[in-house]
Amino acid sequence: MRLGCAGEPHLTYCTNIHPGESWAEVFSALDAFVPAVKARVSPEAPFAVGLRLSARAATELLVPGELDRLRAFLAERALYVPTINGFPHGVFHGVAVKQAVYLPDWRDPARLAYSCDLADILAALLPENGNVTGSISTVPGAFRPDIQGPADVERMASHLREHAAHLHALRERTGKTISLALEPEPFCYLETAREAVAFFEGHLFTRESTSRFAALSGTSLSVAEEALRRHLGVCYDACHGAVLHEDPAGALRELRRAGIRVGKLQITAGLEVDFAALGADEAARRGLLRALRPFAEGVYLHQVMAREGEGLYRALDLPEALAEAERDPSRPTVWRIHFHVPVFREVMGPFRNTQPFLRDLLAIVKEEHISDTLEVETYTWDVLPPEHRTEAVSEAIARELDWVRGRLSR
Repeated sequence: MRLGCAGEPHLTYCTNIHPGESWAEVFSALDAFVPAVKARVSPEAPFAVGLRLSARAATELLVPGELDRLRAFLAERALYVPTINGFPHGVFHGVAVKQAVYLPDWRDPARLAYSCDLADILAALLPENGNVTGSISTVPGAFRPDIQGPADVERMASHLREHAAHLHALRERTGKTISLALEPEPFCYLETAREAVAFFEGHLFTRESTSRFAALSGTSLSVAEEALRRHLGVCYDACHGAVLHEDPAGALRELRRAGIRVGKLQITAGLEVDFAALGADEAARRGLLRALRPFAEGVYLHQVMAREGEGLYRALDLPEALAEAERDPSRPTVWRIHFHVPVFREVMGPFRNTQPFLRDLLAIVKEEHISDTLEVETYTWDVLPPEHRTEAVSEAIARELDWVRGRLSR
């Protein structure tokens, strides 16, 4: 659905909250949940779907007849698809995903092929009137420890140029505009907005890169530069930004200064744990650690960061941070944890979410056109401790969308 704030962006939620890896499973989830959410939040107006497709589901959807079936389903229910989540290539629910979620990364031609399949699908689903610019969110290059040197970085840039050439050719052929949105995340090659700017300016928007893209796409240098900036950008995830202790206004300002498109804003909240408020009370600190253990689940990676002077305390995953804190309970300060929790639930027992960061971000979005698409993405619903997911999932999604809409209404 479109909002009345600056730029009239689309508001949706990401269907990666619903388990399903085959196309049949994804379609079943769409049928079971999306119409119910629409009826709750957008009964009269068309409702946007933030589609998540694994590589398997994308391949199966491209079988002749399946896209026609999906288009008919969307039309009958007044639904449309402005964006696809192309981050997790494989299984995303029910098994240990952890850092495997980044694989294959942008060094691997399999990531390129998958992303091109998603672009073909999105081009087929975008409205014919051309009033919707599509986006596909993707991994932030790679998991940082996997990058061995400059050759790996150039391989990523080369594959991204190839994908941009595919998007340019799609636009020439269909009139549909799609941007790929790399999603900075803690412990990844692109971690912050500043690092995204450095990568784009140093590897994608250079004269050499533009020249290579012109050769790939058969365009002039001026057309090539415009196309690269149109088709390659970032997905800014509010949970990631909060965990990294970024300033939302500063992050968006850096991206704007560099001319980097924000293809999608993910409206998300992380978990915040305030050990500092307990002072030197070791028993209370240990009690807070015990209360936090149920969040240390085994499916997803939950990076932890905390301010330490001018720097950041960093732990790759919550179990690691808990083990360190239990050895020395005097150390923890205020942790921010990459665990997507409902955006409307600011207080969660002894914890809070990072809603203040999100409120600051949305205050900017209300007044400035930052992105065409806003997407709520609380994919961790199934692994939240039971006391924090007492609503039916459709009701929780509707409450999140209502919370966002309430902060953006004029």
